[in-house]
Amino acid sequence: MDMKHSGLGIASFTISIISAVLIFILFVVAGVIEASNPGGIQEESMEAVTIGLGIILMLFANLVAIGLGIGGLCQSERRKVFAILGTTFSTLTTLLAVLLIIIGNSL
Repeated sequence: MDMKHSGLGIASFTISIISAVLIFILFVVAGVIEASNPGGIQEESMEAVTIGLGIILMLFANLVAIGLGIGGLCQSERRKVFAILGTTFSTLTTLLAVLLIIIGNSL
């Protein structure tokens, strides 16, 4: 019998890759804005708020990807490759982003 891939796992993998790329882009944009302004980025500026909301949205998407990955792991009679990859990528991306935020706030 040929098992199909888990739909939840594929969704988890896709969301985790997209959100990881977008989080990376948002951090790069924040760094460029911080470096290009003499006084740094203004915390109440529209750019800072938009970047912050984008990062929060992508972290929420990562949490959804973790949930979908766990759901894909619980499915029987399905391949679990994408569920494992999606869960792993989204967990690592979330942990690294939170670590970067903590380091940035401590400076």
